[in-house]
Amino acid sequence: MPTIAIVGASGKLGGATLSALLAHKLTPPSDVIALTSSTTPDSHTWATLAATGVQVRHARFEDPATFERALEGVDRLFLVSTPDIALDFGVAMDYDGTAESEKKRGRESHHKNAIDAAVKAGVKWITYSSLAFGYSASAGATNASRAAVMRAHLRTEAYLRSVTETHRTKVTILREGLYSESWPLYLGYFDVANALEEWDVVPLAGDGRISWTAIHDLGVASAIVLSGDEAEFAGKLFYLSTRPAIARTVGDIARIVGKARWRDIQVKTVGRKEHERYYVEERGKPPAAVEWWASTYEALEDGECLVDDEMLEKLLGRVGLKPVPIEETIAAMFKGGLNWKSRQEA
Repeated sequence: MPTIAIVGASGKLGGATLSALLAHKLTPPSDVIALTSSTTPDSHTWATLAATGVQVRHARFEDPATFERALEGVDRLFLVSTPDIALDFGVAMDYDGTAESEKKRGRESHHKNAIDAAVKAGVKWITYSSLAFGYSASAGATNASRAAVMRAHLRTEAYLRSVTETHRTKVTILREGLYSESWPLYLGYFDVANALEEWDVVPLAGDGRISWTAIHDLGVASAIVLSGDEAEFAGKLFYLSTRPAIARTVGDIARIVGKARWRDIQVKTVGRKEHERYYVEERGKPPAAVEWWASTYEALEDGECLVDDEMLEKLLGRVGLKPVPIEETIAAMFKGGLNWKSRQEA
């Protein structure tokens, strides 16, 4: 059996993927390597991962040497993108989608460190967790997006394609659906724990239909790809998202949330400039984060996140599952008091 390493194995997507590999017996635990930024076996994160029976190794994006050591003997790597979004703040793009200078590199710099280390370590197949923007109803997946959050992903995808051309490393790109659990971020940094104290009108730069996808489902589908046949998945880019039939706008989410908290909420489209002013001046959010995030709504309006790709349904069907509608996720979050915390709010 091939050995599989997972970046960020204690995080949201990495953790869901690790859990799915083990729960569905897709690969033996001894063939799975959980990568973590924790440095010592006595840390809580390290101990929790080790308790599942997998191997645990230390790797940090900022230190390529740790990645190269951690990937020794690894056949397949699941490169989950770094959550350090602050790297992207203020980074512009030039005409060909790359950073304007070495001093203005975004999250792709972390991803490049891991990719280079994987090539040096002899990893045969890299699967990358990109994001489900850049979709076109007429063309399918494109290499362009109005969303700043997608820029580092596009640069990473481009770098992976160059690696495929110059090395024997195989690559798969998974444009993972927008997390259902992240709806509070899209709904004006909504605080589930204090839902009744939140405002009844949420100003946003724009809106559009989104193929929301549960993290659990993404983990299962990603695990099936990682443990699957290279001939089926290697060299491909596809989306892991729910279908348009159950897509919901942020305005739809507001109505569902309003029912859950027993008081209506509505979205008011105000344009990008007013969006930025409101969340910086009236809600006290960090300016760089707000400006970076505001472009997301322009992408929504363009339909970039309304995805029609059957791959998620097909993969889940192999283990007898169907995609979880976002209505169920919202209900569970209100029932369990769960909240979504973004690094934008740190």
